[in-house]
Parts: sequence; C-alpha cells; structure tokens
Amino acid sequence: MRSNRSNKPHGSSKGRPKSSDNRFASGPRFRDDSADEDRGPKRTYEKKFRRAQGRTAEQLAGANEDVRLNRFLANAGICSRREADDLIGAGLVSVNGETITSMGYKVKSSDTIKYNGSLIKTDKMQYVLLNKPKGFLAAMDSPKAKKTVMDLVGNATKERIYPVGQLDRSTTGVLLLTNDGELAKRLTHSTKGAMNIYHVVLDKAMKKADLELLSSEILLEDGKVKVEEANFIGDNPREIGIRLQNNRHRVVQRLLAHLGYGVEKLDRVSFGGLTKKTLSRGHYRYLDAKEVGFLKTR
Repeated sequence: MRSNRSNKPHGSSKGRPKSSDNRFASGPRFRDDSADEDRGPKRTYEKKFRRAQGRTAEQLAGANEDVRLNRFLANAGICSRREADDLIGAGLVSVNGETITSMGYKVKSSDTIKYNGSLIKTDKMQYVLLNKPKGFLAAMDSPKAKKTVMDLVGNATKERIYPVGQLDRSTTGVLLLTNDGELAKRLTHSTKGAMNIYHVVLDKAMKKADLELLSSEILLEDGKVKVEEANFIGDNPREIGIRLQNNRHRVVQRLLAHLGYGVEKLDRVSFGGLTKKTLSRGHYRYLDAKEVGFLKTR
C-alpha cells in the first residue's frame, strides 16, 4: 500500500487525536572513448542503480565526518564501492576542482565532488514513518526475505531511505525510515537510544511476581537490560505493555524468554515519541518539521 505526498496520516483528513493517558493502549551509461596508450584499450563503465542489501540507516552514520571517496560515490547511488575504485582510478572523479586517483582519499561533507564533470548532490534528508505489518522484514533487499518494508515504501521518496533499527518479520508497529544516518545512529544506541513502547501478547498468563522481575534489571547474554516500566494491559495477564530504552536485537523476546515466556504477538506502539495513531497497518506518512526537530533535540 502506498501513501500520497501528504504530511497527514494516510486515511485521515483530520488533525491528530489527543494523546491518551494510557501509553499501553493501543529510506547513464558513460563510455571512455579517450584512447590512451598508457591505459590500454577503451573501457566502458555503466551506472548501475541498486539498493543496498541488509543495511539500516544507522550504518550510514557519520555523514558529517571524513569518508572515503569510494564510499561517498556508493552512498550517492553512482555505483558500488568496487566500481567507484575503477572510476577514481580512471580519473573521472574530482574533489574541489582537483582530479583524484588515490583509492584511500577522504572527503568532507563541505567538499565539491564531481563525477564525469557533473556535480554530485547530496541527498535531501527524508523521514518516513511506517506502520509495519506482519510478514515484512525491516531491511533493504534481502535474498532471505520474500518481502521487505521497501515493498511498502519504495516509492515514498526519490532518495534511498533505510530502516532505523531492525524489526523482525513477525513484529508489527512503528518503524522509522530515513537517509539521515547520524540521527539513526543516535536513536538506535543500544542503551541511550530512543524510548520504545511495546504491546506484547504472551503464550501464557504472566505471574505478578514475574512482572515485577521484568520491571527490574535483567542480565542477558549481551549485558544488563533495564525495563523502565511493565504493566498488565487491562485484566488480561497474557497481555503486557513494556517501556524500555534498550534497542538491542530482539531484546523483548529475549527478556521474556529469560523469564520462561514466549511471545505470540509483538507490536511497537511508540518509538522515540512517534506513534502509529490514525496510521493504518501497511501505510506510511512523512514526518513534519516539528517531529524531526523533536527527534534531533531529544
């Protein structure tokens, strides 16, 4: 399902509803025709458009830091890193008016970089919020996944956007996609990242004593995990709400498995203060300037 380019949530012409007091309610071809005896026969380069595989936005962090020129070309969508080395070696890339042929050359975000005489423009930052349905992997194209979230938001922007963090195939709910790698890295810090709120359906009723244990600090194989809050939802001991700042892989499932419980359904209802209210499952919307500013100053 697709969204139009409106900043309003899909399927709603009204403004946002008032927030609930109950937090647990529910990213040309070019031919080198210059015959150079020193370089040997003519070489042909073809610009290939491809999506990165299995990458998330936080892996693109460091946009304001020095990066290798081949990585810059790859992130700009010109070609792969390996192909970028060939373009650099052929003298087709210049930085601030100087032709660069060194493979390890690093560039800054303020540099003027040209390929084949044309200026390479950095992407406009895009921020898309998806209500992820079950059965879609939160990753770019993956040979192991029949369906990824890019099947839902692939036409949202002309820039390449990436999932912020990883939600497995069975987990539903709030998922942010962006090409702002620096922000994504901050939001997904293992212990100081964005706050998450989950609605969990267990395979059996949870004991009150176990709920109290869940609300404390638990030691897992990759370190301690502190849950900020855990409560039953309504009168059903099989449904609980969990609020935590930890963004490690499958942390909710591992916490509950540690206490002897399986997860039948896992839905993220909030991420960094962003919710999926008024956003139908499988639909997306664009963050407004105020929401982006909130994420950057949190």
